[in-house]
Amino acid sequence: MFSQIADGPLPVLVERPVIGLDVGGTKIAGGVVTEGALCRRIVMPTPREEHQERVVDALCEVVAELRLSHPDVAAIGVGAAGMVEWPQGRIRWAPNNVYRELDLREVLVEATGLPVVVDNDGNAMAWGEYRLGVGKGTPLRDVVCLTIGTGVGGGIILDGKMYRGRTGIGAEVGHIVVDPNSGARCGCGSVGCLEALASGTALERLGREAVCWEPEGALAEISRTNGPLTGAAVSACALSGDPTAIALLARIGYWLGIGIANLVNLFEPEVVVVGGGLGGTGNKLLFGPARSTFESYLFGRRHRRDVPSIVPALLGADAGLMGAAAIALEEATSQAFE
Repeated sequence: MFSQIADGPLPVLVERPVIGLDVGGTKIAGGVVTEGALCRRIVMPTPREEHQERVVDALCEVVAELRLSHPDVAAIGVGAAGMVEWPQGRIRWAPNNVYRELDLREVLVEATGLPVVVDNDGNAMAWGEYRLGVGKGTPLRDVVCLTIGTGVGGGIILDGKMYRGRTGIGAEVGHIVVDPNSGARCGCGSVGCLEALASGTALERLGREAVCWEPEGALAEISRTNGPLTGAAVSACALSGDPTAIALLARIGYWLGIGIANLVNLFEPEVVVVGGGLGGTGNKLLFGPARSTFESYLFGRRHRRDVPSIVPALLGADAGLMGAAAIALEEATSQAFE
């Protein structure tokens, strides 16, 4: 079993390909990373059946396909949504996925014969941006990352090291409660989480509500033509200029800004990185309201010499799988894997 990445200087990555897997609520992305670059990528829907074995089968299918073109891969890194014990790689529970008490690391080691690490997907995204994206070639040491997709995930890097908490399930930034009176129930079961108010799922919910009170609007027309609205469809409608969709995206940005203010008040990072399907584009319709709210709720704003920048993830949708690969390779390097 791999230990945590050693303190001190980051290891030099060995020049061997590594498979990275990013397991989200709606899709699984897998890729081969070598020398810090993504050289092949596969995406498939996350199985929705109520059997976690199907998720494992899907991951094994992706790994097998990638190994056909890269049989010399050194290790596998997985970033998975949910409560992931570190370094055991056991997923206790995930609000937007079917797996429960899944020893994913153990299962994948047995199925593939390769060294495997499993971490939370937000941690993987954060490490990917820190090592290979926004933080590459910079002196950054303290970074907060958020990924806005089906839910809200994230990772926190303090003094150049990933913060995971005592057992690995810390830094669940999406489940900071920002408005317990909102009535917005989160997939985790709580009410008023950042995820319930600032995710793609939240935008989808708001879009469907808008269809009811604006039946002749652009969102209603999209719903009639393409079926039930998705968060991505609402976002695309906003980018095309629809005022209702713009207002909904601004509402998501409002809550995102409050969440970021809370995190900055706690950790005072040098930069806040926002990625994921909804946040990774640096969309002004989302980032503008988020920055405005952040400035309003930031503790001691007038007395701060430096305020962290809020920037889009450079690696885009690939940050999670590239970060998972980097974690796996650095763990393998620290263990003198040959």
